[in-house]
Amino acid sequence: MSLNRYRLRHLVKLRHPGAIKAHKLLQRPDRLLSLILLGNIFINNFAASLATVIAIKLYNDEESVIAISTVILTIVMLICSEVTPKTLAAIKPEQLAFPAAWIYTPLLKIFYPVVWFVNLFVHLLLRLVGVDVNKSSHDSLNKDELKSIITEAESLMPVRYQKMLLGILELESATVEDIMTPRNEIVGIDLEDSIEDIITHIKTSPHTQLAVYKKSIDRVLGFLHLRKVLVLVNQDDFDKQSIINLLTKPSFIPESTPVHTQMLRFKSEKIRIGLVVDEYGDVQGLVTLDDLLQEIVGELITDDVTARKQSDGSYLVDATITVRELNRVMQWTLPTEGPKTLNGLIIEFMETIPESGTSIKLHGHPLEIIKRDEHAVKLVKFVPRKKAV
Repeated sequence: MSLNRYRLRHLVKLRHPGAIKAHKLLQRPDRLLSLILLGNIFINNFAASLATVIAIKLYNDEESVIAISTVILTIVMLICSEVTPKTLAAIKPEQLAFPAAWIYTPLLKIFYPVVWFVNLFVHLLLRLVGVDVNKSSHDSLNKDELKSIITEAESLMPVRYQKMLLGILELESATVEDIMTPRNEIVGIDLEDSIEDIITHIKTSPHTQLAVYKKSIDRVLGFLHLRKVLVLVNQDDFDKQSIINLLTKPSFIPESTPVHTQMLRFKSEKIRIGLVVDEYGDVQGLVTLDDLLQEIVGELITDDVTARKQSDGSYLVDATITVRELNRVMQWTLPTEGPKTLNGLIIEFMETIPESGTSIKLHGHPLEIIKRDEHAVKLVKFVPRKKAV
């Protein structure tokens, strides 16, 4: 009963003989327990009767002898038959369970009629209290339990792999709204600008694709792949129409779309970028395939440093970091149901844009506002908690 069920299934897949027999026995634990307890009770009663008979034959005072023999036998049975072997079995279950399975299997066949008769009454009694033994319960883990196992497996895998696995488990609850680039940070080409400014923008852009629009991102025409346009910008006849001819149709994504669903959509439609829209069709942000992958592998695919540790143990954090990313980097549990960025979380908490130098405690974490502008908090310093002396 102390066997790790998941390791047992792994050993069964490896065709371990003892594990196979132990696994079969555990498919019906009621029968296994009946067999073990049948033998256990029989041996205990037999030992008690034998000890009593021996004591009476050796001594004349029957009452005192029976009492003394009972006490001695209880201590011996407790130490030798109960506590010691069961403690050993709890510490080293595989070393005892696998050999024992070879003994229990034939014994279960021999004493099956007795076991069946005992279980018949057991099942009837359990049904009276609303328990149906025939409904087999399968060991399974929910998401939180699996996350706990991964978190505790520090000695088995590097931390970066732990974060990747935890990121995969979070995909089900994450939406594109949680990881998108906000509307005000979208870098694109406005066709209302001069052709010279557009060419300069194309040549200096660090991105591989740019949204092309007129005046507002809500009037987007499509996405421009810079690899296609860079070979044309130096031509004399290059103009805005040349850009329009190279555009690919924009993909619009509802803000409530789960991350894993959008990842499958990107794969099936063979695209890497899309615009996130709200229920009214207004553009709220932009999401790329890299954003989705970063939700899983985090800092492995990005060079952006959004949280920098200082010499005093504090952290300088870019306030545009998403709450989900901050939780992953700092191993915190800040709420993700409301604002999606640290800036939004601070503004919601303060109900205003705090001035630089303001110190607050955000959900138990002390922080100081380092930099802000007219519209948002830009840089935050998280102060480490003081340890109790």
